[in-house]
Amino acid sequence: MRFDRRALLRAAGGLAVAACAPGSSSPGPTVAAPTAPASAAPSSAPATARKRILVLGGTGFAGPPIVREALARGHAVTLFNRGKTRPDLFPNVETILGDRITNLDRLAGRDWDVVIDTWAPGPTLVKRAAELLRDHVGHYVYLSTISVYKLGKQPLDESSPTLPLPAGFELGKKVASIPPEAYGPLKALAEQAAETAMPGRSTSIRSGVIAGPEDPTDRFTYWPLRMARGGEMMAPGPRDVRMQFIDVRDLGAWIVTVADQGHMGVYDAVGPDDPSLGNVLEGVRAGVAGGAAAKVTWVDPTWLQSKDASGWESFPLAVAEIDDESGFGHVSAAKAIARGLRFRPIAETARDALAWYDAQPEERRSRKRPGIDPAREAELLDQWRKAGH
Repeated sequence: MRFDRRALLRAAGGLAVAACAPGSSSPGPTVAAPTAPASAAPSSAPATARKRILVLGGTGFAGPPIVREALARGHAVTLFNRGKTRPDLFPNVETILGDRITNLDRLAGRDWDVVIDTWAPGPTLVKRAAELLRDHVGHYVYLSTISVYKLGKQPLDESSPTLPLPAGFELGKKVASIPPEAYGPLKALAEQAAETAMPGRSTSIRSGVIAGPEDPTDRFTYWPLRMARGGEMMAPGPRDVRMQFIDVRDLGAWIVTVADQGHMGVYDAVGPDDPSLGNVLEGVRAGVAGGAAAKVTWVDPTWLQSKDASGWESFPLAVAEIDDESGFGHVSAAKAIARGLRFRPIAETARDALAWYDAQPEERRSRKRPGIDPAREAELLDQWRKAGH
């Protein structure tokens, strides 16, 4: 059984490709605004020296929490993006409009302390940006992914081997979309490109699956939705099946900490503190109205596999030990935790993810989501009981 790495890559890779697709139109000139919005959320982070931070992207899913946290800590923020994704999100933040394929020169001649790159799926874009900025910026922070790793059953950390490019994939060749099997390898090469251009001054943050409000993939959101529906619900057992993820706001806060404190190198950023599915579901239950009425039935994953009801398509993010790539559920964040990475309660992530989802238009909520179909779940629960379990 496999948890379906390609399902993960389709979601994550598709977002990155959309942000950097060749042939996109070039926006107009720079738009400038003051850098201190009155609505910045309070932060519990320790005070640091005010820094000038350039964020490449900043208005998608992972970017806004970075921007909000940086502003809350008193940093001066500049955004560079195409102005196509939620262009009114930060009206009081200086924004330089441009496509980084054709308009990167709009950053020339400016100085920043840190650049945070949320917007590049591969090494070419990172190389261009880092080489342009290396004499004008002290620190390059690149948002990467744990999908860089070569998976097996072994646990993973920053020293684990990364994936090579698939056979036949040519760097520099224009493609309509990045094939899923190339997404992780390209991210690994992008990390190397940043370090090559700015040796000793780059940080690559290998994020786990990102969850929370505004999640466009609905992978984690399956669980609070299912818990809120109540009744008997199925989960792959035993309770210590692994489910690792990170709240987008915790990721954003820690990226700003990295910028604040100048932590260099490679870090895995994945939580929660206890990623056993039993603990995660109890947290989800605590964060969801009506969760107390839901009854979790733990089902043998080998039995589920025999019924073609295993993997992420049925149970998003849950990785069973029988999986050939179970190491994906055993990624160590010890290095990042030692540098200040912290995780909010699972109940808070579940509550806020569900509240955001429920506030979306009907068209958004009615689209196909990851997770087992309710009718199929009921059918399998009936079969499980009839088999004497």
